Amino acid sequence: MIIDVHNHANYQYHNKDKIVENMDRHGIDVTWLHSWEGQLNEWCPDNAKEFTGFTPEAAAPFKYCVEAKEKYPDRFVLAYCPNPRDPYAIDKMDAAVNTYGVQVCGEWKFRMMLDNWDCIDLYRYCGERNIPVLFHLEYPLLTHVKYPRPHWWYAGTMETVERTLELCPETKFIGHAMGFWADISGDGLSMKEVYPKGKVVEGGKLIKALRKYPNLYCDISGTSGLNGISRDPEFTKEFFDEFQDRILFGRDLYIHNKHLEFMQSIDVPEGIRRKILGENALKLVPLRG
Repeated sequence: MIIDVHNHANYQYHNKDKIVENMDRHGIDVTWLHSWEGQLNEWCPDNAKEFTGFTPEAAAPFKYCVEAKEKYPDRFVLAYCPNPRDPYAIDKMDAAVNTYGVQVCGEWKFRMMLDNWDCIDLYRYCGERNIPVLFHLEYPLLTHVKYPRPHWWYAGTMETVERTLELCPETKFIGHAMGFWADISGDGLSMKEVYPKGKVVEGGKLIKALRKYPNLYCDISGTSGLNGISRDPEFTKEFFDEFQDRILFGRDLYIHNKHLEFMQSIDVPEGIRRKILGENALKLVPLRG
């Protein structure tokens, strides 16, 4: 079974029917559908070209995830993350879990520190309900976008991630995005380049965090994840071997098949490949009948 742990409804002109057609075409059995809440000024204006049906409160409203799940109950797992600034965030999360069967808190993608105390309360609730939290870590690097902000950042740094892991040892966290995967290497480029290339250098903050915190998992989706695992294939074989139980396959905003093609091409034991492509996701979030 192949499980895509990171995607969104109504993205890149893909409504619920087109998502399922795309999944069938690429042999993907189940997809986790994530919401993405937050104020409009928190996300890059380019996203408005890609998300259909965004609102002032959400680039990817949860209601589209629910609609997809209702039509294709066996193909989707529901993920939802309320804005932690909302004083009713935990109540909303609890209602989503009890009403719609939400199994994942995601996507956490806010222009605030991951270890904000309001966020910690939400994570601890998720830990009590055995709900993993999928977060987006991105550093404030200059981009081609000049307005309304010169750069976009989310969550803080890997040190912020570590503080969060320490404060919430009972909660499982799944890391994702540019800052997270750039920190796989100790080359010092994570705060200088969005997608660093070249051999992975010993001393990466991500590797240190994975070794220290058993509640940290990795989502290989997006350009960031694909770049992180493909920049140094020989290192990746060792990385997959050491952390084979905590790496999850995903595509995020991409309708191509490059992540799966890479997973099928790399020379690793078939048992490890199966874990990454689906078994780890099933252990973390069992499918419901």
